[in-house]
Amino acid sequence: METVMEEEEYNWREVVLSPLKPLVPEPELDPELDRETGERRRGRDIMIAVDHGPKSKHAFDWAITHLCRLADTVHLVYAISSLNNQIVYEMTQGLMEKLAAEAFEVAMVKTKARIVEGDAGKVICKEAERLKPAAVVMGTRGRSLIQSVVKGSVSEYCFHNCRTAPIIVVPGKEAGDKSVL
Repeated sequence: METVMEEEEYNWREVVLSPLKPLVPEPELDPELDRETGERRRGRDIMIAVDHGPKSKHAFDWAITHLCRLADTVHLVYAISSLNNQIVYEMTQGLMEKLAAEAFEVAMVKTKARIVEGDAGKVICKEAERLKPAAVVMGTRGRSLIQSVVKGSVSEYCFHNCRTAPIIVVPGKEAGDKSVL
């Protein structure tokens, strides 16, 4: 069975993030690094779907801690119903800047951010198709199967329709518990 993707255009705005530079001097070339493969040095694209909720932050933290490597580029994607709302755009831009600074501080990765307009599940899948990342990371609210079927679930939609490997970070019962679906 093949996934049918709707061919409709969607609007987006690139978020201009302030450039971040390491505070430590460049290390001298180490002969150990020459043995690494070109794949590791080139880096990967990792897409993280974010919003203002704690489950999204938990997924972001998990991805930065467990998935990202030094040469990777993190693409933050925020789905919004309308790009015309300037207040929401400014709040989202602030969130993206904060997450980019944290990603650089924790994993020393480059970050790009984009705010896309439309249905969250569809635009996340379209962004994944455009970027072709190594993985798409997103959080979930931890609803039961029946609740997600009745109310709809962005992570469930992306799990079934995204061509790139989706990583869905499920919230733990306590702050220290982490699990991945």
